[in-house]
Amino acid sequence: MNRRLSLFNVTSLVLGFAFLYLPILLLVVFSFNASRLVTVWGGFSTQWYVALFRNEPLMEAAWVTLRIAFLSAILATVLGTLAALALTRYGRFPGRTLFTGMVYAPMVMPEVITGLSLLLFFVAIGLDRGFWTITLAHTTLTMCFVTVVVQARLMTFDRSLEEAAMDLGAPPLRTFFSVTLPLIAPSIVAGFLLAFTLSMDDLVIASFNAGPGATTLPIKIYSQVRLGLSPEVNAASAILIGIVAVGVATATLLSKRSALRTQRNAH
Repeated sequence: MNRRLSLFNVTSLVLGFAFLYLPILLLVVFSFNASRLVTVWGGFSTQWYVALFRNEPLMEAAWVTLRIAFLSAILATVLGTLAALALTRYGRFPGRTLFTGMVYAPMVMPEVITGLSLLLFFVAIGLDRGFWTITLAHTTLTMCFVTVVVQARLMTFDRSLEEAAMDLGAPPLRTFFSVTLPLIAPSIVAGFLLAFTLSMDDLVIASFNAGPGATTLPIKIYSQVRLGLSPEVNAASAILIGIVAVGVATATLLSKRSALRTQRNAH
């Protein structure tokens, strides 16, 4: 069977990747533009990065974004890991189908629907929109991704290691912290990084649940772009792209490392 790529397939692949990544590349390149006109190249310069760190509104939005991303990622990691354990270890239990649907719903549901439903929920319980509403909303959004990553690791976990520890007298809780947790730690870290980057990058859900004093960096960038492009926005976007890319790449490498370790243990 001939598996060589045809000219049409290669051309389609190149055009597809160019359509997806060329605008991002141009944004990063023009963040080093010496000219204030973002569409005219005026030479290489890092002055807009310096100006960015002197821009108090953007830096305040970045600090809010980092705090929200860190807290929501921690909550999502804890809840997602517990959900993965429940789905993997406890088989069929009453309400499993409903529980599974609720866990994975944010992954397939449009972000507009998720943001609007969370907004209506926060209004119904009388919770003012702000820092904590965005944190809870991002936890809801990212928990399902942590569950998927950790559950994939638990599905291939060798239960005989836990059984051996309990045969030697270790109680279930100590077995979990001494045997299970260290072995699934790479997947948990990968889930945390994925949740962190998703929270950093979110605009739609955050815009529904933001309030006074809780403007995230994507919301701030979007509001400034609507008024007109500026080189500082390019610099902020380039930094955000870099953080997200590093987080996703690290999560992917950790997941692959965990999968390879599982294959070696199986052999």
